[in-house]
Amino acid sequence: MRLPVLVAVIGLCVLCGSGGAAADSSMLDGSSAPPGANDWRCAPPHEHPDPVVLVHGTWGNQNNWNVLAPQLKDQGYCVFSLNYGRDTASVTGARPGVYGTGDIRESAWQLAEFVDKVRAATHGAHVDLVAHSQGGIVARQYMRFDGGVDHADPQHNSVRRLITLGATNHGTTYRDMGYLVSTGSAGSPVKSVVTRVLGVAAAQQVVGSEFLRRLNAGGDTEPGVDYTVIASRLDQVTTPPESTFLRPGPRAVVDNVWVQNVCAKDTVDHSDLPRSPAVIEIVEQALDPADVARGCD
Repeated sequence: MRLPVLVAVIGLCVLCGSGGAAADSSMLDGSSAPPGANDWRCAPPHEHPDPVVLVHGTWGNQNNWNVLAPQLKDQGYCVFSLNYGRDTASVTGARPGVYGTGDIRESAWQLAEFVDKVRAATHGAHVDLVAHSQGGIVARQYMRFDGGVDHADPQHNSVRRLITLGATNHGTTYRDMGYLVSTGSAGSPVKSVVTRVLGVAAAQQVVGSEFLRRLNAGGDTEPGVDYTVIASRLDQVTTPPESTFLRPGPRAVVDNVWVQNVCAKDTVDHSDLPRSPAVIEIVEQALDPADVARGCD
């Protein structure tokens, strides 16, 4: 095995053991929804007719949204969150409270089922998705391949807005992760090691992976969807950070936003994006352009 491969695997294991949100002692194990989320009797008000579904990232769980969810609830939104991608076949995925390690295609099916449940409960024609890291490509997989978008008539889309936080839209080069997956063989020994240690989803998020090539082959966006794509210049997981940005295709609107263009001195990193006051303000304005900006704290 090449040295960069070992460095990358060890580096990512350090990340998921100490810097990942699921390992943060301030977080919970995902067994309970964030405060304000998953009120299945919630009736969306006229001001905020679309329920908001929160989609966590790799090695995380729904408690990544413990800060954002109650703030949105207080503003009158119907807020929902889920755990997806639980797969105990990997070393990392076997840890308590760790989700988002399974095959992203299966995770997208889980998101599709959850969105259908939310729409049925709230009688909502659409939902808005807010997604962190891997959650962004889970959402895009669902929209492209699993019914989230009606390509024949975008007015019937299940998703009206997608707001992503450091999404791995075009993969990551984190710590030479590009060495981890052979672009010629999906069953390469290196990929097998990564999958056993970090989970299938980790290998699928490497730049050049078969999964990402297929996801992005038809362009970055779907018709009838408004995208807000949030990036931090200090993101060391989705790398390079600007790789998260999307190019608008037909009948799609994309707003690519640097956190530091909103708050110049903000030092938010990848794992803290869902809890950052500046990021939360961007999310709130993306959900409702009439929301009054409060500026940097």
